[in-house]
Amino acid sequence: FTKKEWYDIKAPSMFTVRDVGKTFVTRTTGNKIAADALKGRVYECSLADLNNDENAFKKFKLICEDVQSKYCYTNFHGMDITRDKLCSLVRKWQPLIEAYVDVKTTDGYLLRVFCIGFPKKVNKQVKKTSYAQSSQIR
Repeated sequence: FTKKEWYDIKAPSMFTVRDVGKTFVTRTTGNKIAADALKGRVYECSLADLNNDENAFKKFKLICEDVQSKYCYTNFHGMDITRDKLCSLVRKWQPLIEAYVDVKTTDGYLLRVFCIGFPKKVNKQVKKTSYAQSSQIR
């Protein structure tokens, strides 16, 4: 660890907690600059850690875009839910309906939004399965 430098990871200003954690990188030697090795790294942390709340199943990916002195400044890179939360949503005798769409925001960002859905049982339904027809899924 004598050839390593430690950097603080800073989250974007939209989160209440700015300090995400620490990361290390090999010191600058010759043509290899430490800041260039940090740029592009993706860090993953839960929303509960970033906002001091109870949404621990939402995971955010933050990508390092800028390095100044001993700080890595990050930006939003993606969002996901944890595997245990996803497994708790999926049930037997119920189909899984998944869809995605590419969205371009007004400020020029391109987002791919994924959606997951499940058909609902009708009131007073006796049948244990609630499958959706293929025409209803599309």
